Amino acid sequence: MDRLPLTVVGGYLGAGKTTLINRLLREDHGLRLMVMVNDFGSVNIDAELLKSAGEDTIELTNGCVCCTMGADLFMALGDVLDRVPRPDHLVIEASGIADPKKIADAARAEPEMEYGGIALVVDAGNFAGLAADPQIGAQIRGQVGVADLLLVSKCGAEVPGALAMQLATMSPAPLVALDGLDAVAPLVLGGIEPGTGRGTGAGHGAYVTWAQDGDEMMERDALRARLEAAPEGLYRVKGVMRGPEGGLEFHKVGPSVEIARAEQPAVSRVVGIGPAARITAEEIAAWWRGGETA
Repeated sequence: MDRLPLTVVGGYLGAGKTTLINRLLREDHGLRLMVMVNDFGSVNIDAELLKSAGEDTIELTNGCVCCTMGADLFMALGDVLDRVPRPDHLVIEASGIADPKKIADAARAEPEMEYGGIALVVDAGNFAGLAADPQIGAQIRGQVGVADLLLVSKCGAEVPGALAMQLATMSPAPLVALDGLDAVAPLVLGGIEPGTGRGTGAGHGAYVTWAQDGDEMMERDALRARLEAAPEGLYRVKGVMRGPEGGLEFHKVGPSVEIARAEQPAVSRVVGIGPAARITAEEIAAWWRGGETA
């Protein structure tokens, strides 16, 4: 039996990994693709593509499957290899604070798998600041250093020259503007030349994660004001909010805030994450309660 290719999609919090995964699942590539993510509830699947959904797996009408990645990576990979029919390609979305190389190395250790490369999504708007950050900069640069392909998001059809020069000092990997691609599958699933990444990866410091569920309801303007008042150490915020005229899906990455209409959720949910050296769960909770920082 042919070995199963594994491609890892990496990138820091909010870079656009889930957007890339959505594109892969929707494109007409003709492959039985399996995607493993931390939470497939965040992957918005078109209703016409959805065939069935279980507790930890969704199946699409185009033959693709999306499932959650458990704590034991090798056990999860074994389950994929035992699946009948076996998928044609496995894609793992690495956590934003993970070292994608450690995940990709699992393919090298498994005789029935083939290393398909690391595709790293780089946020054009926030990368320079992140790479220079004394707390997380080494981790950001380390992710770039192990990549075999750099996909730059939020930059239009061309990668800004200054960013291209900065990335070239960290990695010899090919650089592609993600927004300029008509289709991502030919590149991500077959166009990566493994072995480009030269780095060894960088561990990350401690992170604080805070989450809250409730029946809170908020209008769009009030939600935006709340998010824009977030403490500086709170780098990533996402969730869904009940609203008077329907649900609101929101994302905050650094200073960037995005709010979009969504189905009215049964409960409002907000999740925040930031470096432990800069913020505590108590400070996040205090901010969310009333826009305060402890």
